[in-house]
Amino acid sequence: MNLSLISTFPAPLRLTLFILLLLGLWLPLAVPIYVLGNDPNTVSIITLLLLYVEFILLVRWWGKSIYSQPRMLQRYGLFVNSQAVWLFLSGLSWGCLSLLSLFALEALLGWLTWYPNSQLFPQVILEGLAIAFGVGFAEELFFRGWLLDELLRDYSPVWAAWVCSGIYAIAHFIKPVAEIIRTWPQFPGLILLGLILVRAKFVIGSFSKKTAVFTGNLGLPIGLHGGLVWGYYIISVGGKVEYSGRVPDWVVGIDQNPLAGLMGLMFLSAIAILIRKLSPNRNLTNSF
Repeated sequence: MNLSLISTFPAPLRLTLFILLLLGLWLPLAVPIYVLGNDPNTVSIITLLLLYVEFILLVRWWGKSIYSQPRMLQRYGLFVNSQAVWLFLSGLSWGCLSLLSLFALEALLGWLTWYPNSQLFPQVILEGLAIAFGVGFAEELFFRGWLLDELLRDYSPVWAAWVCSGIYAIAHFIKPVAEIIRTWPQFPGLILLGLILVRAKFVIGSFSKKTAVFTGNLGLPIGLHGGLVWGYYIISVGGKVEYSGRVPDWVVGIDQNPLAGLMGLMFLSAIAILIRKLSPNRNLTNSF
């Protein structure tokens, strides 16, 4: 079979084939673990790790067999060098401090009170950092790495960015209809966050004359995404948050989720403006 023919398929078909292949490899191993496992948390961790290991292996095979490109992870923007580390640390600190500043401002305005748990605080910081790195790495490699690259092969940079961000937002709404309706204000925040992370990928990159592809760097979006997760984990797990009720939930965020509130959207908009100013003047990021 000439697998390279798959590269000529339209993007929706290629994406569907990849996901079906990934699930076909994962389910035969994951189902027995779910059936035989006793601890739900352990089962979830093991199956998710298994899924992501298979995803990385499949991506490498996909690049070699479908596109004749053996270094797909680098094409996606995943590098292990001093520049990537610096971008990651910058994004991590930026994201975490931005979210903590949002909660600090709301506390200053008298909208909430935070009661930190000093005994658990060091442990929470370390746990949150580990979770932040895992979530940031996994979601960015999948959405701003593999998914965005597949979309850019068929669509303009602007369309690819919006479609990628839309799929990213929809993926977070796989839940009961009642919950979707109740938490719908979170959707615009997820779209905006997705666009910010796409742009963050291309703040620094390189252009290949051989492939005519501008390769970004996932260091900054992984760090920025992880920093937001880290800051939220510190606040939500490292203490108790009580809202005063002076403003409605749509201002501070439904279920204490900043993405589902006006204040969170304002802070994300400020981050988007800063990222836009840092971005190079390239067609890939000019229009969003």
